[in-house]
Amino acid sequence: MRKAVLLAMIMLLPACAGGSAATYTSSGSSAGVGSKAAPQSSGFRAPSIQREAGLEGITGVRASALLDRLGEPRIDLTEGDSRKLQFAGETCVLDIYLYPLNAGAEPISTHIEARLREGGGPVNRSQCLAEVAQR
Repeated sequence: MRKAVLLAMIMLLPACAGGSAATYTSSGSSAGVGSKAAPQSSGFRAPSIQREAGLEGITGVRASALLDRLGEPRIDLTEGDSRKLQFAGETCVLDIYLYPLNAGAEPISTHIEARLREGGGPVNRSQCLAEVAQR
C-alpha cells in the first residue's frame, strides 16, 4: 500500500512543477496586435486594452515596438506570461504592462500608469509618455 501511494505521488509531482515559464512565439513584427481575443477554455482570461487619447501606438503593441520608440527601460520585469516595462522621464515614471491576449501568445501592452518621480502623485499619462519619448 505504501508503495502505491508513493508511486502515485511521484507520478503527480511533474504536474505541480510546470506553468511558470512564458511560452510565446514572435512573428518578428513590432506592429500592433488586434484587440479581439479568442474564447479560452483553459481558465485563461484575456485582458482588455486600455484606450485613451494620447496613448495611440503605445497600447496594443509588442514590447519590441515600445523599446524601439522609448529606448531602454529602467525596469524590465517578467512574471509568468506578463511583463512590466518601466521608463523614467525628468519628472515622471511610466509603467507599461503587457499581457497576452490568448494563452501562449506574445504579450502586448494593455495598460499604462504614470506618476510623479517625487512623491508618486498623479500625472497625465500622455504628458508623461511625451516626456519619456523625448529622452
